Amino acid sequence: PETVSTDYDTSDRLYFEPLTKEDVLNIIEAEQPEGLIIQFGGQTPLKLAVPLQKYLESPNCPVNTKIWGTSPDSIDTAEDRERFEQILRQLDIRQPPNGIARSFQESQAVAQRIGYPVVVRPSYVLGGRAMEIVYSDSELERYMKYAVQIEPDHPILIDKFLENAIEVDVDALSDATETVVIGGLMEHIEQAGVHSGDSACSIPHTSLSASVLTTIRQWTVELAKALKVIGLMNIQYAVQGETVYILEANPRASRTVPYVSKATGVPLAKVASLVMSGRTLTELGIISEAIPRHIAVKEAVLPFQKFPGADTLLGPEMRSTGEVMGIDSDFGKAFAKAEMAAGVILATSGTVFVSMSDRDKTPMVPVVKDLQSLGFRVVATSGTRKVLLENGCENIDLVLKIHEGRPHVIDWIKNDLIQFIVNTPSGEESQNDGRQIRRTALDYKLPIITTIAGAKATVAALKSLQSQPLEVKALQDYLA
Repeated sequence: PETVSTDYDTSDRLYFEPLTKEDVLNIIEAEQPEGLIIQFGGQTPLKLAVPLQKYLESPNCPVNTKIWGTSPDSIDTAEDRERFEQILRQLDIRQPPNGIARSFQESQAVAQRIGYPVVVRPSYVLGGRAMEIVYSDSELERYMKYAVQIEPDHPILIDKFLENAIEVDVDALSDATETVVIGGLMEHIEQAGVHSGDSACSIPHTSLSASVLTTIRQWTVELAKALKVIGLMNIQYAVQGETVYILEANPRASRTVPYVSKATGVPLAKVASLVMSGRTLTELGIISEAIPRHIAVKEAVLPFQKFPGADTLLGPEMRSTGEVMGIDSDFGKAFAKAEMAAGVILATSGTVFVSMSDRDKTPMVPVVKDLQSLGFRVVATSGTRKVLLENGCENIDLVLKIHEGRPHVIDWIKNDLIQFIVNTPSGEESQNDGRQIRRTALDYKLPIITTIAGAKATVAALKSLQSQPLEVKALQDYLA
């Protein structure tokens, strides 16, 4: 509200009211608007779409107001798991094995059919609220008791969790003539399983193959037409090797719209508003996907410093409180700028502490070799050190875990012997150790990386920072 209320070009009047059906209808009756746009308020207005439509079409309604853009029925189709799956089957679009449940018994049957790990979440929620990755029946039972209280009127959605998959976000525009134009195609840096609001991402993509990109673009156009989208749509995909899966489709503006608009120079929200008012994309001159020649990296700003005791691990529930963007002609430099803007200061020399879960130890080997080639000293806990040495890494010094005696890793951090940390959790005791390490690193303002993908991107940034100083240019210079 504070952004809108200070911009007299945007709003003539501002209401501070709850987003409930009654309050919104009171405002509609007072203002008697020609059209109502519900695509720019996240998930909350989407939940109101069908009730508002019923009232606006009822004979008792005293105003002649229409909901502009995508129809409430199409919104409900995208949100209703069974209706959405029907459209995907018709279009032959692949999605992870999944199911819906309203009780623990139903959810257990789904989990046994598709296999653990699974992603569980309520339908009709924003920011990944109450979304978790579940690995066993006992975890599922605990989750279902809690989740059914949050969303009693809608089923819980259960999807197979795709391990080691790259997530891709697409923002698209569509008009009443069923012309569809992709606004931005973003490749996430963190792997699938980290909420898209917490994951860094890049425009254009950095590693996707031509066949994967063709599939994503084709499915986006087909789905927008099938859902009769008028305005904006956001679709999230997961890519495992060369196989593409659709995760979800939201017939609304997503949090990535401002980032995509700045990166490409196309004002997506403005274009979408005009499309919803009856203009066509062709009239507005938006006829093809704008792919910038520069690299624009979006990074999440995370508030962990402000919450004593909070763990810094990223997961399916969104934690970030803001976003920043770094632009350059080189990915490493763009990522470095984004990290700086998010308040993360990367040291270009010194000591890196590495402690990885069993599944991440071997994938970490090439990252450690890159760090050593950049002149960093690498130290590690016993299990991680053993795997690194067995795989050709040299001169890895041992650091004790917290329960192994002093001086342990916390002492190293407090004595300023470590410049940044790469840590992924494993096992209950290790998670407890990891939590203390991550929290201490946060208190001492050390960069801490909790995913392999984040570590690889950080290496690219360090290479760029060591090679030449960063150049600062205006956004307009890149877009020109």
